[in-house]
Amino acid sequence: MIETREELEQLYNESIKLIKEGQVVTGKIAAIRSKEVLVDVGFKSEGVVPITEFSQSDLELGRELEFLVDSMENDAGVIALSREKAIRMQGWDKIVKFSQTGELVDGRPVKKVKGGFLVDVTGIEGFLPLSLSSFKHVAEKDILFRPYKFKIVKVNNLRRSIIVSRREAVQKEKEEAKDRLWQELKIGNIYSGMVKAITDFGAFIDMGGVDGLLHITDMSWSKISHPSEIVAIGDKIDVMVLNMEKDSGKISLGLKQRLPDPWQDIENKYSVGGTVKGKVVNILPYGIFVELEKGIEGLIHISELSWTKRLNHPNEMFAIQDTVEAQVLNIDKEAHRISLSIKQLEQNPWQDAEAKYSVGAKVNGKVRGFTDYGVFVELESSLEGMIHVSDISWTKRIAHPQDVFKKGQKVEVVVLSVDSQNRRISLGAKQLQSNPWAEIAEKYPVETELEVEVVSITDFGVFVKIDDELEGLVYASEIEKEQVSQLKPQDKIKAKVIKVDVEQAKIGLSAKL
Repeated sequence: MIETREELEQLYNESIKLIKEGQVVTGKIAAIRSKEVLVDVGFKSEGVVPITEFSQSDLELGRELEFLVDSMENDAGVIALSREKAIRMQGWDKIVKFSQTGELVDGRPVKKVKGGFLVDVTGIEGFLPLSLSSFKHVAEKDILFRPYKFKIVKVNNLRRSIIVSRREAVQKEKEEAKDRLWQELKIGNIYSGMVKAITDFGAFIDMGGVDGLLHITDMSWSKISHPSEIVAIGDKIDVMVLNMEKDSGKISLGLKQRLPDPWQDIENKYSVGGTVKGKVVNILPYGIFVELEKGIEGLIHISELSWTKRLNHPNEMFAIQDTVEAQVLNIDKEAHRISLSIKQLEQNPWQDAEAKYSVGAKVNGKVRGFTDYGVFVELESSLEGMIHVSDISWTKRIAHPQDVFKKGQKVEVVVLSVDSQNRRISLGAKQLQSNPWAEIAEKYPVETELEVEVVSITDFGVFVKIDDELEGLVYASEIEKEQVSQLKPQDKIKAKVIKVDVEQAKIGLSAKL
């Protein structure tokens, strides 16, 4: 059927799109010229767009893009289209939408200005204040024209201007990364992390936005004194997730759990009563720790180091890295503890101490040390005895045992008592001579007047030297306070004997003649 002229004109008019200025339309690139591009927008004539408004990737014949109708008829009598304005208009719609939803947008800082940066956000120029930039201590050259995520914090529809924040975007990115990480983390799985901080009780590991705690007890199967023995800040390590509490944000991590527990079959490796060898890895006041193998350490308590040596600290006998041989006393698999002993490998010399050292026997020894109350003497069998300060002299008041003996000095002593069960031998030096107090009582009867030499002054009286081997006490009640205040050691005073106690080996005097 042949259409009339009127019908054809009607069909033609219906096929042409109704477009108007300010409208965004879809057009197809019809021709590409040196300075402009012809675009078919479905109108009776093609539109013209400056070629400078296209990116190189968009310049392709037949490619459909969106354009803004700038003018229905420009100076050349054709439709003027704008690719850039269409992009900006569409970008603004997105900007409004993103400002409402809080979604992050892509942008590039393009210029440093007073108080901040100008940022290109999908064709819209935004302002990034320095206070919201998070670019502290970053060089300008490392900021400009680099892609970043931003959050739109303010929109001015009238001026078509926006204010953006990189700081809030960073915070949101961190929160999103945390959420993703919490979804990904599974108990029992191994993940990489970086040591962020170290404390006395462990190390904090950055898992990529979420921090986990690697406790000191979960670092090594071996005993360690401080986390810094295993990790350092900045170390990248693989750790196992042991426990997670999303509500509190706590993650417990383990390093040793990546390796088999060396204590698992401990009973098959070591037996009570067996002999082992190991290396000293730690020395504490109460004992030494010996590494038997990687991850397994035993403790030799100070009381198990020697039958005979009196130690103030184990470092008197051992140093780190020393190799020692010991006997296994006890194994506690659950607590990961092995008790060891060195002295149990030797015969106990105290078993026949009473038979070897009879009371009253004279023996030789060497001075090993002192306390305020006596002298320690090592005997020939390596057993140790003590001379109490009261058993050093019959007649002299001994203030400090070092005034009479020297360390390393060879001495002859008398055995006073032996207690094998409590490992004690009491020795005496004064017992080498007979007790002179019966003779002293005869020589210095009560009322005997003497000239004596001041030795020391105390609150309860004045100690004086009666002769080279005898001291007495002038009681505080038997001397005037004024006289005491004027006395000093080596002064001579007059006194008389008022008491001689043979049993207590004491002689009392009075300065009140």
